[in-house]
Amino acid sequence: MVSSSIIMNAEPDKERDHKKLGKELDLFTFSDLVGSGLPLWTPKGTILRNLLDDFVWELRQKCGYERVEIPHITKRELYEKSGHWDKFKDDLFRIKTREGDEFAMKPMNCPHHTQIYARKPWSYRELPQRYANTTMCYRDEQSGELNGLVRARAFTQDDAHAFCRESQVKEEFIKIWDIIQEFYAKFGFEPKKIRLSFHDPKHPEKYLGDKSRWKMAEDILSDIAKDKGAETIDGMGEAAFYGPKLDFMAEDAHGRLWQVATIQLDMNMPERFDLTCINERGEKERIIMIHAAIMGSIERFLSVLIEHLGGAFPLWLSPVQVKVLPVSEKHNTYANEVLAALRAANIRAEVDDANESLGKKIRNAKTEKVPYLLVVGDKEVEAKTVSIESRDAGKIGTTSLSDFIIKVTEEIKRRA
Repeated sequence: MVSSSIIMNAEPDKERDHKKLGKELDLFTFSDLVGSGLPLWTPKGTILRNLLDDFVWELRQKCGYERVEIPHITKRELYEKSGHWDKFKDDLFRIKTREGDEFAMKPMNCPHHTQIYARKPWSYRELPQRYANTTMCYRDEQSGELNGLVRARAFTQDDAHAFCRESQVKEEFIKIWDIIQEFYAKFGFEPKKIRLSFHDPKHPEKYLGDKSRWKMAEDILSDIAKDKGAETIDGMGEAAFYGPKLDFMAEDAHGRLWQVATIQLDMNMPERFDLTCINERGEKERIIMIHAAIMGSIERFLSVLIEHLGGAFPLWLSPVQVKVLPVSEKHNTYANEVLAALRAANIRAEVDDANESLGKKIRNAKTEKVPYLLVVGDKEVEAKTVSIESRDAGKIGTTSLSDFIIKVTEEIKRRA
């Protein structure tokens, strides 16, 4: 069960508010008929979500993860066994079937994943088993707590779980740690501190398992953070109810410190679900479960990223990467030829052929924060070229369309 949260407040620029920019950039919307706390994603917003998830999956796949899928509801009994029912039953959307069985919309994914692991016996040689699952979750948040994408009733987790032996824990944590660092580096938003989110020994009733199991798990995480040379901060009382975690803290452009990614060590859920492998001696051996989310919630991550970047996404992530601007109506034919060539090269492009001045078209495109503008007029039509203006670098000059496509394609490939 993972989440991200704000740790230190600094008043953001109102012009960067994710709700304002989300509307201006046409990324997401809300509907009173659908319900509060239930964001609806536009085509442009869906491009953002899919590209982020694809990037995370690309990094995970290199580390041996496999994709799984699970239903969005489950019987009450699953959460009773996992311990989630006692802790979170008031936060669940609950459903009663015609036969009288009680189900719930899933607020997390880990109990479902235990049942995928539990489907068959595993040899120690087959471990770790690594499952990745980007899927919607649901929590019955109170209306006064809802806040755009930061806190919603429906949200998407880029969730993953590794099932491994104790001797494999450190290696698995390091793999996930490296994924987190590579992912956040692309946004200039690298986590600088690690919060050691451990249990509060004064309130043992809040947690599953015994003291020895908790001490063992927390010692493992402390050693991993020390070996990585990480700057750590104390997070006593911030553990999940089933195990301690490493929370990755990143500072955004407004000086706000966010918990973004998290890795959690769980010795309790394998115990409750009797998850084992067959070891070298032919005996059943209790395994360990690792929970990991790179973005935590895609919605909440995007709320932070939109405000961090002011909506000016890097080229590879921008829903519209290039806007073609014909100077006047007589240049529309060539502008659409340019558009066709860009799209043939898998560059996300649009043409603004509205009956407006070039200055207005440029201002509109800049408001939309499009990375590249291509102006085409008489000279460009005659020479089969384009005049380039970059969102970040200003006017670049005139070049052939083919050279521009090569340049942009390389930039996208590098996720620059």
